[in-house]
Amino acid sequence: MYTATISPKGWVVIPKDLRKKYGLEKGRRVQVVEYAQALVLVPLSNDPVAALYGMLKDEPSLTADLLAEHNRERMKEDAKGG
Repeated sequence: MYTATISPKGWVVIPKDLRKKYGLEKGRRVQVVEYAQALVLVPLSNDPVAALYGMLKDEPSLTADLLAEHNRERMKEDAKGG
C-alpha cells in the first residue's frame, strides 16, 4: 500500500511503480472521480475515439433492431392502407 502527502498547492505525487504500471507520464491527463467516499484517479486516453472503438462488439446490434422496428412500422402502415 502506498501513502502520499498533499503539498501546500494540493499536489500529490503518484509513486513511481504505479506511474509505470498505468503508463502515467508527464502531461498525461487523469479524471478525478469521487466514489463511495473515496477519490479515484482514472487515466484518460490520449485518443478517446480509439479507446471506445469496439467496446460494443459483443453486444446485440442496435442497427439490426432499428431496421427490424422500421420494417414492422412499415408493415403496419401498409396493412392500414396508408
